[in-house]
Amino acid sequence: MPGWLRGVATALAVLIVLTAFVVAVLPRLLDCSYYQGPVSDHFDGTRFYNPDDRRAGAVRPRRFSFLRLAKFAAGMEREPWPKSVPVHPSTPPRRVAGDAMRVTWIGHSTVLVQTQGLNILTDPIWSERASPVSFAGPKRVRAPGVAFDALPPIDLVLVSHAHYDHLDLATMRRLWSRDRPRVVVPLGVDTILRGAGVPSIARDWGQRVAIAPGVGLVLERVHHWSNRTGPDRNRSLWTGFTLRLPGGNLFFAGDTGLGDGSWVRNAARDGPYRFALIPIGAYLPREMMASSHIEPNDAARIFRDLDASYALGVHWGTFQLSSEGIDDPPRALAAALAEDGVPAGRFRTPSPGEAWEVPPLRSSTR
Repeated sequence: MPGWLRGVATALAVLIVLTAFVVAVLPRLLDCSYYQGPVSDHFDGTRFYNPDDRRAGAVRPRRFSFLRLAKFAAGMEREPWPKSVPVHPSTPPRRVAGDAMRVTWIGHSTVLVQTQGLNILTDPIWSERASPVSFAGPKRVRAPGVAFDALPPIDLVLVSHAHYDHLDLATMRRLWSRDRPRVVVPLGVDTILRGAGVPSIARDWGQRVAIAPGVGLVLERVHHWSNRTGPDRNRSLWTGFTLRLPGGNLFFAGDTGLGDGSWVRNAARDGPYRFALIPIGAYLPREMMASSHIEPNDAARIFRDLDASYALGVHWGTFQLSSEGIDDPPRALAAALAEDGVPAGRFRTPSPGEAWEVPPLRSSTR
């Protein structure tokens, strides 16, 4: 056999072995079992799922061709975003006492809530990329609205699920090293954090955690999914949170699609809500995103169905995860609220670092 032919045959054999490894072996190496427990209406003994997806008549997410997914991943179907947007960081007070509530949007789904003498962070991410690596993946275009070193001591951290733009291990390690906060997560996410040296409290939907006298948490069902390596899809749970407060409760939706809307009605029972953190971005193309991300019209509907007094729009304008323009979500939300006759000051989309002194709970918003 000629030398060049032997070279081709060797290369082909190596390619076949590598392909077999990628197809048959690599997924098993990357898969992880983060949680073991009894079967439930959203856990089949192996993976979690959205219960409304398995009900009769449920709309199934549309499957995309490999070419369409590749074009989307390459940014060929996305509105161009600027490489950076100026941010004017602020410095929050050390504490906010009593029923007063001060809320600062830091960026994406990271919010600092100060009330009852507690400093609370949601889905904290200070990293430059929402990615497992530092050299690739979605990069911030807006810096955090509060510098990490300007944060007051953090007492409570709420992590909604395991996606990299919500569970940032580098930030969690820094918070734990500095403040030793109480960290509350859905089932399975505690295993991921434990591997990073961060202890946490894991609970299922509907379960509660006492935080302080008169203050407690309820984990709420939302409609989403989870993964970190690909093959570990839905090995950990996703959740929203109700923080019960003397001055009126706070709802944090985490990351969610609308599904059949039943999760919103369930969460509304844990009101009255003085304040809600509702995602408004990463919603296009709808046929790809509808199952996991609500759009601004959905956000306005959820605000109304929760009967919340006030709300903040999150999950937009920080990491480019979808096709819409960088400032499309707040514009679309403003139009949806105007159509519903909701005053603009009740559901805001401030700049990162901008603080909001939230008014007291309204008697009724319906």
